Amino acid sequence: MSELDRRLVHASGAVVPGAFLASVVSWTAVKWFMIAASVLAAVLEVLRLYGHVSWWVYDRLTREYEQENVAGYALYTFSWTVTAWLFDPTIAVPAMLMLALGDPASGLLSGSSGLGMKPGWVLLATFGICLAIAGLLDVPLLPAVAGALAATLADGATPVVRGYVVDDNATIPLGAGVAMWAVLAVL
Repeated sequence: MSELDRRLVHASGAVVPGAFLASVVSWTAVKWFMIAASVLAAVLEVLRLYGHVSWWVYDRLTREYEQENVAGYALYTFSWTVTAWLFDPTIAVPAMLMLALGDPASGLLSGSSGLGMKPGWVLLATFGICLAIAGLLDVPLLPAVAGALAATLADGATPVVRGYVVDDNATIPLGAGVAMWAVLAVL
């Protein structure tokens, strides 16, 4: 699977918050759907990591550093679930979309297929994309800037803790949500 295909799969997650924005589902339905998705992802990851399933899709969608660790799709799902339950939709939806749309755009711009620092111009573009997402969703300017900055920093930094890559699928929505919430709390 090409990097473009991976990015499209990543962006397809926008359907969930998009369904809420289009009034197709309620926020409560999104929250419970995310719980169900997290349970399913946890079960699939346990089965995968302990060698009980070895599906071709895992070989095609997981990166080398994910082979022996929790895969990005599960971290994406878990972080969205926490974000959906911690924050109201005015914060959670932009934070989720920063991951679903901002992260794959950043990857396409940088040509990145894994770990490594992205060029400054890519980080600036990522910030602009995330700021646009928040702005289009009527997040006030200062919280939008804080959320976009947090998402950009999470996208640009991939720390490794005791051999485990802290994937930006976990840090982008949570970082952006906390940053927007904190600025709104101060204002």
